[in-house]
Amino acid sequence: MAKPVRIPTAKVALSTASVYPESTATAFEIAARLGYDGVEVMVWTDPVSQDVDALRRLSDHHGVPILAVHAPCLLITQRVWSTDPWTKLQRAQAAAEKLGASTVVVHPPFRWQRQYSRDFVTGIWRMADETDVKFAVENMYPWRYRDREMLAYAPEWDVTKDDYRHFTVDLSHTATARTDATAMIDRMGDRLAHVHLADGNGSAKDEHLVPGRGSQPCAELLERLATTAFDGHVVIEVNTRRAMSSAEREAVAHPVDHRGFLPGPSGRTLRARSSPAFPAGWAQAPGRPSPARCRASASTRRPPPTGTRG
Repeated sequence: MAKPVRIPTAKVALSTASVYPESTATAFEIAARLGYDGVEVMVWTDPVSQDVDALRRLSDHHGVPILAVHAPCLLITQRVWSTDPWTKLQRAQAAAEKLGASTVVVHPPFRWQRQYSRDFVTGIWRMADETDVKFAVENMYPWRYRDREMLAYAPEWDVTKDDYRHFTVDLSHTATARTDATAMIDRMGDRLAHVHLADGNGSAKDEHLVPGRGSQPCAELLERLATTAFDGHVVIEVNTRRAMSSAEREAVAHPVDHRGFLPGPSGRTLRARSSPAFPAGWAQAPGRPSPARCRASASTRRPPPTGTRG
């Protein structure tokens, strides 16, 4: 019989981006049913994701904490909250503070945002000095089309080339960049504060595959976090756009069906049960409600509070 092992204090969260094209409200429902420790809110075109009061109601209703806020810095969110990138970060910080989230995830600027990119490193340090919220800058990748490559981010898509207080590592992005994920994580060192757990095979498209279905060192990263007292968040950020139904989308995000574990409360002793993506020590916690029990209790919940669906 395998010995019980203890996970680090890291919490396991579901990104609301993992249920796209369904709504932010749906992500809270799924996270509650599947036993995640919390969610990371991707602020995007869904009005609910932009509304702090609506997010608080969802969090309270489902009993799912908001652990991180992803600032609206995608191409499709250039007009969300503001067209000014610094205003976006200020609003993301304010949202995180009001919602009790410890982290704001931010991408490096696009190269055409010239003034923003020139001031980005010093500006992030300045904002970080004004709050307890961590600004975790995320690694990106070159854009590629056939045999051409475009450097779309500045100062660098490889954020370890600049001096930031905190980093987010995204394993789908390391795959797309065709860079050595382990070496990048080594360079981040103890400044690694946040993890987007996904997978990829080096396609020019940012794949966000289920961990274990690509070439990235997902299990090795988790082993490392478990042995280094990592106290940040591990966020499942997978692509479910091809799911044919809500049930299939939920199955992709289901940690037991697809990754051999169920997120447990921080510090709980776990039964060792490894999978290709999740090593022993990230398995189901004794006493944690089973998925079936979670679904049964969910069927008796009150309807979502008014104004929480986009």
